Amino acid sequence: MSLSDKAAITGVGDTAYGRGSGKSVWRLQLECSLAAIADAGLKPADIDGIITYSLSPVVAEDFVTNFAIPDLRFSAITPLGGASCVAALQTAAAAVASGVCNHVLIPIGRNGYSDGRVAARVQAMPQFRVVGEFEMPLGAIAPAQLYAPMARRHMELYGTTSRQLAEIAVVMRHHAGLNGNATMTAPISIEDHQNSRMISDPLRLLDCSLESDGGAAVIVSAADRAKDMRKPRVLISGIAEGHPESPSTITQRPDLTTLGVAKAAPRAFGMAGVTPKDIQVAEIYDCFTYIVLCQLEDLGFCKKGEGGSFVENGALGLQGRLPTNTHGGLLSQSHVVGMNHIVELARQLRGEAGAAQVKGAELGLCTGYGDLGDGAVAIMRRG
Repeated sequence: MSLSDKAAITGVGDTAYGRGSGKSVWRLQLECSLAAIADAGLKPADIDGIITYSLSPVVAEDFVTNFAIPDLRFSAITPLGGASCVAALQTAAAAVASGVCNHVLIPIGRNGYSDGRVAARVQAMPQFRVVGEFEMPLGAIAPAQLYAPMARRHMELYGTTSRQLAEIAVVMRHHAGLNGNATMTAPISIEDHQNSRMISDPLRLLDCSLESDGGAAVIVSAADRAKDMRKPRVLISGIAEGHPESPSTITQRPDLTTLGVAKAAPRAFGMAGVTPKDIQVAEIYDCFTYIVLCQLEDLGFCKKGEGGSFVENGALGLQGRLPTNTHGGLLSQSHVVGMNHIVELARQLRGEAGAAQVKGAELGLCTGYGDLGDGAVAIMRRG
């Protein structure tokens, strides 16, 4: 059975994004969840499915208790790091399409700035024991150190440059300035990027995503029920996840420049019955600028090795060939494990993206990238 158009996003919500929220992860999740439920025109007691984040202390039972949910029929966890949120859409779609439940809440709350410790994040990864064998003895423990060799390999093979990575950072920052709810909004230039300090060669400070505080949530409902709900439905037309070769260690991978998204993309596009040329807006997981560039190739927007030239000259801007991360992404809006990407795509397809609205957007794509290369792809359309 295909999941195409069997489920829809019916509600989205988020908190204010920034640094030093003064709120617990639990409170952030409550706030964004209540906002998403209200956006869908539901009551908390209407939720009968919940998918929580594997690295959060909040579990489904917390919502049952605090929302007085009378009959929770489904709960799950999708432990794919930054790919978890998009992968959760697939799990939720399967649950509502099969009739297990009707409305699934997927919440994320994160105090990456207030409570974040990069080393602790890496140690929490399921692959930590393998990273501890191959990468850590060489001094690589922070995410930038783990992913920098991927970017360097791409540069050596295809001539990709740091200035091309800068093109991505500049556009994301511009989009954040249009958002109204973003952590970093001051414009930056290519030269600002080039002058920012080196974090892990070739990744500079402005190649790296933010550590920020905030929460975001979505409601996934059965498509037939979504027809009569408060907001226009956003149908999930294609959905898939994929895992790279040697998923537990980057340095032992036969090809450092191919991610799990490369396996997920053909399945998602095939399910939706569209091609990359049909996509009008994209929200692509951007923990680092290079990961955006690599995903553009793996998704089929350009050939492997052509990502650098693809992103030049504002190609990812609102007037470019592929408007991308119209909210500012993890690089400039907020790092909430990519749930803000899903929220933004839903708003784009409902025509609610304000100054960053892509005119006439009816079909869009969202990705997740997790841990050492796990990937997930969702293709959505206005329903």
